[in-house]
Amino acid sequence: MNKLDVLFEDCQKAIDRLSKVLKQEKNEFIRDSAIKRFEFTFDLYWKLLKTFLEENLGVICNSPKGCFREAFTQQLIDYDDFWLKMTDWRNASVHMYKEELAEDLYRELPKILNYFQNLLMVLKDKRLTNP
Repeated sequence: MNKLDVLFEDCQKAIDRLSKVLKQEKNEFIRDSAIKRFEFTFDLYWKLLKTFLEENLGVICNSPKGCFREAFTQQLIDYDDFWLKMTDWRNASVHMYKEELAEDLYRELPKILNYFQNLLMVLKDKRLTNP
Protein backbone atom coordinates (compact mmCIF):
# COMPACT_ATOMS: atom_id res chain seq x y z
CA MET A 1 0.00 0.00 0.00
CA ASN A 2 1.47 3.37 -0.99
CA LYS A 3 1.47 6.58 1.05
CA LEU A 4 -1.62 8.00 -0.66
CA ASP A 5 -3.61 4.80 -0.10
CA VAL A 6 -2.68 4.84 3.59
CA LEU A 7 -3.74 8.49 3.88
CA PHE A 8 -7.09 7.80 2.18
CA GLU A 9 -7.71 4.96 4.63
CA ASP A 10 -6.59 7.00 7.66
CA CYS A 11 -8.77 9.94 6.64
CA GLN A 12 -11.82 7.71 6.29
CA LYS A 13 -11.22 6.29 9.76
CA ALA A 14 -10.73 9.78 11.18
CA ILE A 15 -13.99 11.15 9.78
CA ASP A 16 -15.81 8.04 10.97
CA ARG A 17 -14.49 8.70 14.49
CA LEU A 18 -15.36 12.39 14.31
CA SER A 19 -18.84 11.52 13.09
CA LYS A 20 -19.27 9.02 15.91
CA VAL A 21 -18.35 11.50 18.64
CA LEU A 22 -20.65 14.15 17.17
CA LYS A 23 -23.59 11.76 17.53
CA GLN A 24 -23.04 11.58 21.29
CA GLU A 25 -24.94 13.75 23.72
CA LYS A 26 -22.85 16.85 24.34
CA ASN A 27 -21.06 17.41 27.60
CA GLU A 28 -17.63 18.92 28.25
CA PHE A 29 -15.84 15.58 27.71
CA ILE A 30 -17.62 14.86 24.44
CA ARG A 31 -16.98 18.43 23.25
CA ASP A 32 -13.29 18.21 24.10
CA SER A 33 -13.01 14.76 22.52
CA ALA A 34 -14.68 16.02 19.36
CA ILE A 35 -12.26 18.96 19.18
CA LYS A 36 -9.27 16.65 19.62
CA ARG A 37 -10.64 14.40 16.87
CA PHE A 38 -11.07 17.46 14.66
CA GLU A 39 -7.41 18.37 15.25
CA PHE A 40 -6.00 15.04 14.13
CA THR A 41 -8.53 14.72 11.31
CA PHE A 42 -7.55 18.15 10.04
CA ASP A 43 -3.87 17.18 10.14
CA LEU A 44 -4.53 14.00 8.17
CA TYR A 45 -6.61 15.85 5.59
CA TRP A 46 -4.09 18.53 4.80
CA LYS A 47 -1.39 15.86 4.53
CA LEU A 48 -3.65 13.87 2.19
CA LEU A 49 -4.19 16.97 0.07
CA LYS A 50 -0.44 17.74 0.07
CA THR A 51 0.41 14.20 -1.04
CA PHE A 52 -2.39 14.13 -3.64
CA LEU A 53 -1.23 17.43 -5.16
CA GLU A 54 2.38 16.26 -5.29
CA GLU A 55 1.77 12.76 -6.64
CA ASN A 56 -1.05 13.49 -9.07
CA LEU A 57 -0.41 17.06 -10.21
CA GLY A 58 3.26 17.67 -9.44
CA VAL A 59 2.34 20.62 -7.23
CA ILE A 60 4.33 21.27 -4.06
CA CYS A 61 2.74 22.94 -1.06
CA ASN A 62 4.17 23.08 2.43
CA SER A 63 1.43 24.38 4.70
CA PRO A 64 -2.26 23.70 5.23
CA LYS A 65 -3.36 27.09 3.91
CA GLY A 66 -1.00 26.75 0.94
CA CYS A 67 -2.42 23.33 0.11
CA PHE A 68 -6.03 24.51 0.37
CA ARG A 69 -5.27 27.52 -1.81
CA GLU A 70 -3.59 25.23 -4.34
CA ALA A 71 -6.63 22.93 -4.24
CA PHE A 72 -8.75 25.97 -5.20
CA THR A 73 -6.32 26.81 -8.00
CA GLN A 74 -6.36 23.22 -9.28
CA GLN A 75 -10.19 23.23 -9.10
CA LEU A 76 -10.28 20.29 -6.72
CA ILE A 77 -12.52 22.31 -4.43
CA ASP A 78 -14.58 25.44 -4.92
CA TYR A 79 -13.20 28.65 -3.48
CA ASP A 80 -14.37 28.82 0.09
CA ASP A 81 -12.48 30.54 2.88
CA PHE A 82 -14.00 28.07 5.36
CA TRP A 83 -10.96 25.84 4.77
CA LEU A 84 -8.72 28.71 5.84
CA LYS A 85 -10.89 29.33 8.90
CA MET A 86 -10.55 25.64 9.77
CA THR A 87 -6.78 26.06 9.67
CA ASP A 88 -7.01 28.98 12.09
CA TRP A 89 -9.33 27.02 14.42
CA ARG A 90 -7.00 24.04 14.37
CA ASN A 91 -4.01 26.21 15.26
CA ALA A 92 -5.90 28.06 17.98
CA SER A 93 -7.33 24.90 19.53
CA VAL A 94 -3.92 23.22 19.73
CA HIS A 95 -1.97 26.15 21.15
CA MET A 96 -4.36 27.57 23.72
CA TYR A 97 -7.54 26.65 25.47
CA LYS A 98 -10.43 29.03 25.82
CA GLU A 99 -13.92 27.93 26.70
CA GLU A 100 -15.48 30.32 24.18
CA LEU A 101 -13.26 29.01 21.37
CA ALA A 102 -14.13 25.43 22.31
CA GLU A 103 -17.85 26.18 22.14
CA ASP A 104 -17.56 28.06 18.84
CA LEU A 105 -15.48 25.30 17.27
CA TYR A 106 -17.79 22.56 18.53
CA ARG A 107 -20.77 24.28 16.88
CA GLU A 108 -18.89 24.26 13.55
CA LEU A 109 -17.87 20.59 13.69
CA PRO A 110 -20.89 19.19 11.78
CA LYS A 111 -20.13 21.58 8.90
CA ILE A 112 -16.43 20.73 9.13
CA LEU A 113 -17.25 17.02 9.00
CA ASN A 114 -19.25 17.62 5.83
CA TYR A 115 -16.32 19.46 4.24
CA PHE A 116 -13.97 16.60 5.11
CA GLN A 117 -16.36 14.01 3.68
CA ASN A 118 -16.78 15.97 0.46
CA LEU A 119 -13.04 16.50 0.01
CA LEU A 120 -12.35 12.80 0.48
CA MET A 121 -14.97 11.92 -2.12
CA VAL A 122 -13.59 14.47 -4.62
CA LEU A 123 -10.01 13.26 -4.21
CA LYS A 124 -11.02 9.62 -4.55
CA ASP A 125 -13.02 10.42 -7.70
CA LYS A 126 -10.15 12.48 -9.17
CA ARG A 127 -7.71 9.70 -8.40
CA LEU A 128 -9.90 7.15 -10.15
CA THR A 129 -10.25 9.29 -13.26
CA ASN A 130 -6.53 10.25 -13.31
CA PRO A 131 -4.61 7.25 -11.93
